[in-house]
Amino acid sequence: LKQRNTSSANKISIKRNQEGKSYVDGINKVDIDVEDKAAGLAQLEAVMVAAARARSVATTKMNAQSSRSHSVFMLHLCGSNEESGTIVEGALNLCDLAGSERLDRSGAGSDHKRLKETQAINKSLSSLGDVFTSLAN
Repeated sequence: LKQRNTSSANKISIKRNQEGKSYVDGINKVDIDVEDKAAGLAQLEAVMVAAARARSVATTKMNAQSSRSHSVFMLHLCGSNEESGTIVEGALNLCDLAGSERLDRSGAGSDHKRLKETQAINKSLSSLGDVFTSLAN
């Protein structure tokens, strides 16, 4: 988990390990207990509560709860077949992106702080599009 922090010294970055797999540097991995269902669910709930606390929302003319932050959830799964000894691993990456809004419709243009925030969100979404395009090529 990486808590929201506006300090540029604490930026996170995406890197590749020696096997060529991507990972995010500067975050914590949280293992969930799969043997004890109650413990595992409690651990998962704690992660979700922490994520909800870090989420930033604001009211705009277009949306009562406009997401003002990005969130990335990475689920790493590992399974095994006891008979054959086969082990499989996979990952699911989910992104909850801050809302892109038109300045004139959202009313953000009349509030200097909200204007800067909306411009930063739109710029980061554009950059993310460039990342997806690069990864696809």
